[in-house]
Amino acid sequence: MSGESTQVRDREATSGRILAAARTLFAEHGYERVTVRMIASEAGANVALINRYFESKARLFAHVLVGESAMRSVIEGDPEGLPRRLAAHMAHRLSAGASDPIVRVIDRAGTSPEIRAVLRDRVESALTEPLRRHLPGPNARERAMLATSIILGGGSLRRVLGPESLREADPGFLEERLTAIFTACLAGPADGARTPAP
Repeated sequence: MSGESTQVRDREATSGRILAAARTLFAEHGYERVTVRMIASEAGANVALINRYFESKARLFAHVLVGESAMRSVIEGDPEGLPRRLAAHMAHRLSAGASDPIVRVIDRAGTSPEIRAVLRDRVESALTEPLRRHLPGPNARERAMLATSIILGGGSLRRVLGPESLREADPGFLEERLTAIFTACLAGPADGARTPAP
Protein backbone atom coordinates (compact mmCIF):
# COMPACT_ATOMS: atom_id res chain seq x y z
CA MET A 1 0.00 0.00 0.00
CA SER A 2 2.82 2.37 0.94
CA GLY A 3 4.64 1.65 -2.34
CA GLU A 4 1.48 2.39 -4.31
CA SER A 5 0.88 5.73 -2.55
CA THR A 6 4.53 6.72 -3.11
CA GLN A 7 4.09 5.90 -6.80
CA VAL A 8 0.95 8.08 -6.98
CA ARG A 9 2.75 10.95 -5.22
CA ASP A 10 5.72 10.63 -7.60
CA ARG A 11 3.43 10.65 -10.61
CA GLU A 12 1.56 13.74 -9.32
CA ALA A 13 4.83 15.56 -8.61
CA THR A 14 6.20 14.73 -12.07
CA SER A 15 2.93 15.73 -13.76
CA GLY A 16 2.99 19.00 -11.84
CA ARG A 17 6.56 19.75 -12.97
CA ILE A 18 5.66 18.92 -16.58
CA LEU A 19 2.58 21.19 -16.48
CA ALA A 20 4.54 24.04 -14.90
CA ALA A 21 7.32 23.72 -17.49
CA ALA A 22 4.83 23.54 -20.36
CA ARG A 23 2.92 26.61 -19.06
CA THR A 24 6.14 28.64 -18.88
CA LEU A 25 7.43 27.55 -22.29
CA PHE A 26 4.08 27.95 -24.09
CA ALA A 27 3.73 31.45 -22.60
CA GLU A 28 7.27 32.46 -23.60
CA HIS A 29 7.61 30.87 -27.03
CA GLY A 30 4.12 29.96 -28.25
CA TYR A 31 2.68 26.52 -28.89
CA GLU A 32 4.23 25.93 -32.31
CA ARG A 33 7.82 26.70 -31.26
CA VAL A 34 7.80 24.51 -28.15
CA THR A 35 8.77 20.86 -28.51
CA VAL A 36 8.04 17.97 -26.17
CA ARG A 37 11.81 17.60 -25.77
CA MET A 38 12.06 21.24 -24.55
CA ILE A 39 9.30 20.60 -22.00
CA ALA A 40 10.97 17.39 -20.82
CA SER A 41 14.29 19.18 -20.34
CA GLU A 42 12.69 22.07 -18.43
CA ALA A 43 10.72 19.67 -16.20
CA GLY A 44 13.60 17.28 -15.53
CA ALA A 45 11.55 14.45 -17.01
CA ASN A 46 11.88 12.29 -20.10
CA VAL A 47 9.84 12.45 -23.28
CA ALA A 48 8.40 8.98 -22.73
CA LEU A 49 6.86 10.09 -19.41
CA ILE A 50 5.24 13.12 -21.03
CA ASN A 51 3.76 10.92 -23.73
CA ARG A 52 2.57 8.40 -21.15
CA TYR A 53 0.96 11.00 -18.87
CA PHE A 54 -0.45 13.37 -21.51
CA GLU A 55 -0.41 11.40 -24.84
CA SER A 56 0.59 14.35 -27.05
CA LYS A 57 1.72 17.97 -27.04
CA ALA A 58 -1.82 19.07 -27.95
CA ARG A 59 -3.32 17.16 -25.00
CA LEU A 60 -0.65 18.63 -22.69
CA PHE A 61 -1.56 22.09 -23.99
CA ALA A 62 -5.22 21.39 -23.17
CA HIS A 63 -4.23 20.40 -19.61
CA VAL A 64 -2.25 23.64 -19.23
CA LEU A 65 -5.27 25.68 -20.30
CA VAL A 66 -7.51 23.93 -17.77
CA GLY A 67 -5.25 25.28 -15.00
CA GLU A 68 -6.44 28.10 -12.77
CA SER A 69 -6.81 31.50 -14.36
CA ALA A 70 -6.87 34.71 -12.34
CA MET A 71 -9.96 35.66 -14.35
CA ARG A 72 -12.16 33.27 -12.36
CA SER A 73 -11.84 35.31 -9.16
CA VAL A 74 -12.22 38.58 -11.11
CA ILE A 75 -15.48 37.47 -12.74
CA GLU A 76 -17.05 36.06 -9.58
CA GLY A 77 -18.84 38.52 -7.33
CA ASP A 78 -21.61 41.05 -7.69
CA PRO A 79 -22.56 41.78 -11.33
CA GLU A 80 -22.67 45.54 -10.70
CA GLY A 81 -18.98 45.59 -9.78
CA LEU A 82 -17.89 43.38 -12.69
CA PRO A 83 -16.81 46.20 -15.07
CA ARG A 84 -14.61 47.77 -12.38
CA ARG A 85 -13.08 44.41 -11.38
CA LEU A 86 -12.25 43.61 -15.00
CA ALA A 87 -10.83 47.11 -15.46
CA ALA A 88 -8.68 46.93 -12.31
CA HIS A 89 -7.32 43.53 -13.34
CA MET A 90 -6.48 44.73 -16.85
CA ALA A 91 -5.07 48.08 -15.71
CA HIS A 92 -2.71 46.21 -13.39
CA ARG A 93 -1.61 43.85 -16.17
CA LEU A 94 -1.03 46.69 -18.62
CA SER A 95 0.75 49.12 -16.29
CA ALA A 96 2.81 46.55 -14.38
CA GLY A 97 3.67 44.48 -17.43
CA ALA A 98 2.04 41.58 -15.56
CA SER A 99 -0.03 38.91 -17.22
CA ASP A 100 -2.38 36.12 -16.34
CA PRO A 101 -0.30 33.12 -17.51
CA ILE A 102 -3.33 31.48 -19.12
CA VAL A 103 -4.17 34.63 -21.13
CA ARG A 104 -0.50 34.80 -22.19
CA VAL A 105 -0.53 31.14 -23.24
CA ILE A 106 -3.71 31.71 -25.29
CA ASP A 107 -2.25 34.84 -26.86
CA ARG A 108 0.97 33.04 -27.87
CA ALA A 109 -0.73 29.87 -29.10
CA GLY A 110 -0.58 30.69 -32.81
CA THR A 111 -2.94 29.35 -35.43
CA SER A 112 -2.21 25.63 -35.45
CA PRO A 113 -5.34 23.72 -36.52
CA GLU A 114 -4.29 21.10 -33.96
CA ILE A 115 -5.11 23.44 -31.10
CA ARG A 116 -7.78 25.76 -32.49
CA ALA A 117 -10.60 23.73 -30.93
CA VAL A 118 -8.73 23.53 -27.62
CA LEU A 119 -8.31 27.32 -27.59
CA ARG A 120 -11.94 27.93 -28.49
CA ASP A 121 -13.13 25.66 -25.69
CA ARG A 122 -10.85 27.32 -23.12
CA VAL A 123 -11.82 30.89 -24.06
CA GLU A 124 -15.47 29.83 -23.86
CA SER A 125 -15.16 28.05 -20.52
CA ALA A 126 -12.80 30.50 -18.76
CA LEU A 127 -14.00 33.85 -20.09
CA THR A 128 -17.04 34.09 -22.35
CA GLU A 129 -19.37 31.67 -20.58
CA PRO A 130 -18.63 32.86 -17.00
CA LEU A 131 -19.14 36.45 -18.16
CA ARG A 132 -22.39 35.54 -19.94
CA ARG A 133 -23.76 33.92 -16.77
CA HIS A 134 -23.25 37.21 -14.90
CA LEU A 135 -25.19 39.26 -17.45
CA PRO A 136 -28.97 39.56 -17.19
CA GLY A 137 -31.09 40.48 -20.18
CA PRO A 138 -30.86 39.91 -23.93
CA ASN A 139 -27.69 39.64 -26.01
CA ALA A 140 -25.72 38.42 -22.98
CA ARG A 141 -23.44 36.25 -25.14
CA GLU A 142 -22.64 39.09 -27.53
CA ARG A 143 -21.86 41.42 -24.63
CA ALA A 144 -19.63 38.76 -23.05
CA MET A 145 -17.83 38.28 -26.38
CA LEU A 146 -17.09 42.01 -26.59
CA ALA A 147 -15.55 41.98 -23.11
CA THR A 148 -13.58 38.83 -23.97
CA SER A 149 -12.13 40.51 -27.07
CA ILE A 150 -10.88 43.43 -24.94
CA ILE A 151 -9.33 41.08 -22.36
CA LEU A 152 -7.51 39.05 -25.00
CA GLY A 153 -6.54 42.21 -26.88
CA GLY A 154 -4.44 43.35 -23.94
CA GLY A 155 -2.18 40.34 -24.49
CA SER A 156 -1.79 41.21 -28.17
CA LEU A 157 -0.87 44.80 -27.27
CA ARG A 158 1.91 43.60 -24.96
CA ARG A 159 3.16 41.13 -27.56
CA VAL A 160 3.33 43.72 -30.35
CA LEU A 161 4.51 46.78 -28.40
CA GLY A 162 6.34 45.05 -25.55
CA PRO A 163 5.44 44.62 -21.88
CA GLU A 164 6.69 48.15 -21.10
CA SER A 165 4.28 49.85 -23.55
CA LEU A 166 1.97 51.19 -20.80
CA ARG A 167 4.27 50.79 -17.81
CA GLU A 168 4.52 54.58 -17.31
CA ALA A 169 0.75 55.06 -17.51
CA ASP A 170 -1.19 56.00 -14.39
CA PRO A 171 -3.03 52.82 -13.29
CA GLY A 172 -5.92 54.94 -11.97
CA PHE A 173 -6.36 56.57 -15.38
CA LEU A 174 -6.26 53.17 -17.12
CA GLU A 175 -8.78 51.73 -14.65
CA GLU A 176 -11.25 54.59 -15.13
CA ARG A 177 -11.10 54.36 -18.94
CA LEU A 178 -11.31 50.58 -18.94
CA THR A 179 -14.24 50.67 -16.49
CA ALA A 180 -16.12 52.88 -18.96
CA ILE A 181 -15.29 50.48 -21.81
CA PHE A 182 -16.32 47.34 -19.90
CA THR A 183 -19.47 49.09 -18.61
CA ALA A 184 -20.47 49.91 -22.19
CA CYS A 185 -19.71 46.37 -23.42
CA LEU A 186 -21.55 44.59 -20.62
CA ALA A 187 -24.54 46.93 -20.23
CA GLY A 188 -27.98 45.57 -21.02
CA PRO A 189 -30.99 47.51 -22.33
CA ALA A 190 -32.05 48.45 -18.78
CA ASP A 191 -28.66 50.16 -18.36
CA GLY A 192 -29.27 52.46 -21.29
CA ALA A 193 -27.60 50.36 -23.98
CA ARG A 194 -29.49 49.91 -27.21
CA THR A 195 -30.40 46.42 -28.30
CA PRO A 196 -29.62 45.88 -32.00
CA ALA A 197 -32.67 45.64 -34.22
CA PRO A 198 -33.45 42.09 -35.42
